[in-house]
Amino acid sequence: QVQLEESGGGLVQAGGSLRLSCTASGRSFSRYTMGWFRQAPGKEREFVATIMWISNSTYYADSVKGRFTISRDNAKNTVYLQMNSLKFEDTAVYYCNARLGGTGYWGQGTQVTVSS
Repeated sequence: QVQLEESGGGLVQAGGSLRLSCTASGRSFSRYTMGWFRQAPGKEREFVATIMWISNSTYYADSVKGRFTISRDNAKNTVYLQMNSLKFEDTAVYYCNARLGGTGYWGQGTQVTVSS
């Protein structure tokens, strides 16, 4: 069982930056593929970024490529999402996801609001 807790959300002006953190409880954090998803009002949850456990390879949604960076610190059981050049359309609740094999876990989400 893994519990995830996100932090770092808030209100920021367009063009600004935020860094989200997601800290996991439990063992074997380094073996989990970690990801960030987001859900805007009235829309479905969508993929933002992921970092693989075995290679640390990263993948991004086209909408955030070049602006967002996902990273992890296995010693701290934490994954980060650095968000730069934020746009109004980045406004959403951001969720952390941990996946190992066929099992996935979600955090409770953190609100990011970008004012135009």
